[in-house]
Amino acid sequence: MSVDVASDSFMQTAEMLLEKKATLTIWQGAVAQRYVTGVVAGFGMQENNGWQMRYHLRIEPPLWRCGLRQNFRIFQQQDIRTISATLLNENGVTEWTPLFYEDHPAREFCVQYGESDLAFLSRLWAEEGLFFFERFAADSPEQKLTLCDDVAGLSQAGEFPFNPDTSAGAETECVSMFRYEAHVRPSSVQSQDYTFKVPDWPGMYEQQGENLNGQLEQYEIFDYPGRYKDEQHGKDFTLYQMESLRSDAEKATGQSNSPKLWPGTRFMLTGHPQKMLNREWQVVQSILSGNQPQALHGSQGKGTTLGNQLEVIPADRTWRPRLQNKPKVDGPQSAIVTGPAGEEIFCDEHGRVRGEVPLGPLSRDDGGEFMLGAGIAGVGGAGVR
Repeated sequence: MSVDVASDSFMQTAEMLLEKKATLTIWQGAVAQRYVTGVVAGFGMQENNGWQMRYHLRIEPPLWRCGLRQNFRIFQQQDIRTISATLLNENGVTEWTPLFYEDHPAREFCVQYGESDLAFLSRLWAEEGLFFFERFAADSPEQKLTLCDDVAGLSQAGEFPFNPDTSAGAETECVSMFRYEAHVRPSSVQSQDYTFKVPDWPGMYEQQGENLNGQLEQYEIFDYPGRYKDEQHGKDFTLYQMESLRSDAEKATGQSNSPKLWPGTRFMLTGHPQKMLNREWQVVQSILSGNQPQALHGSQGKGTTLGNQLEVIPADRTWRPRLQNKPKVDGPQSAIVTGPAGEEIFCDEHGRVRGEVPLGPLSRDDGGEFMLGAGIAGVGGAGVR
């Protein structure tokens, strides 16, 4: 969020404001319509006209902090809720909640490889079909980062009439512009993976797209490896990937004067002359812009203005983020063979040797060990299993 502020204080400094909590309150008359709370991530001094000092603030949600750390780290036998809790809490994101309607089983082995905490979490959340938004309290500045996996978790914002007459006034909340689009997107996903523990397991799952709107059904995405080692993850990941690829197959862009429509809400559009558009929609993007020129000393400008540019999709489906590329090791990776004390070499029940790779300082308690199995017959090398 980018905010220009006029103040009669000329003494504000970066040391006083950076990393501090800030709240923007949007008022209509004497009633607060919305609070937006975040962390001051940028500070700038602008004009000083002798009466007021103008400052520029960049305010980010607490999740932004996760993008400032990068690490090499291994998580073993942990589910997405546990991994998320670890990284969010370490970055000071304490106000968050998981809102899960589906099972998300533990992962046997999960690696953060040279990624920022935010990039790593975003990649895992996309694989697990999770989207996130800031859930705002209606009557206080409190807000929580919410991780969700189903459209049922979105708040209901009520009915909003379509009214292209922008002179109606700010006291009447409405949608003044609404443009619908439909696009051809992939029609099916087939994914496959392999586990040496069950060599004859097919590991293949397929998901057909819905709401194709008459498009051809020949646009198949084949994904290997599918990033799963069991049936539950295989079915879920394939479904989530299909839904993510078709998230914008139907969408609309709009304009509203209401700050109540933001990602994490759904609303009913009414009164549109195109009857098929009078339905429930969910907000996937909101860009608020506003001006209060009368706050400037000696200003002869107009009154306060507020606009909300929206991107929405139908509320009968769940929006999911696109899969992100998984980092790859650039060449051989050195490791140290480990095992119980007193053993020259130690193998598990699968004939694998335990190895340990260099990891970041935060990984010491998590452990950086993995199993090495023979990749080829005879002398020559080993591969991760």
